[in-house]
Amino acid sequence: MKICGVELKGNDAIICLISSENSLYDIPHIRVPRISINNAGDAEEVRRFQFTFSKLIEDYNIDKVVIKGRALKGKFAGGPIGFKLEAAIQLIADLDVDILSASFIKNALNKSQLEIDFRDTGLKKFQETAFTSAFAYLESLNQKQEPAFNPYNQA
Repeated sequence: MKICGVELKGNDAIICLISSENSLYDIPHIRVPRISINNAGDAEEVRRFQFTFSKLIEDYNIDKVVIKGRALKGKFAGGPIGFKLEAAIQLIADLDVDILSASFIKNALNKSQLEIDFRDTGLKKFQETAFTSAFAYLESLNQKQEPAFNPYNQA
């Protein structure tokens, strides 16, 4: 199973691919570690972002996209552009997308029997959150946890 982990930060979708087969993990090299949008107010720019992301998913035969959820309000709330990018990703036809809460990711990593030192992955430091999200999702599947969790349904 190939997973694309995504962290939305500012005008960027920071991405990391990770695949798992028979409990063996692989982190393939991808052509771009992030996809950016210059002007989120321009519909054509949003369409370009969505097309670029969709093409990446198609080219690498990704089975699922997991996005690290952000708070809706408060000190660590996500910005409006991030939510727009999230919606653009979710609306890609035939793409399976889950939004994972920080608590779900932390719980999956705590229960994991495999510990990976991020420095050994060969990824760039800014990709760490995207990697952690994808790895936690795959570990939750191994642990038979229910990964489909939407942090926006919380009260």
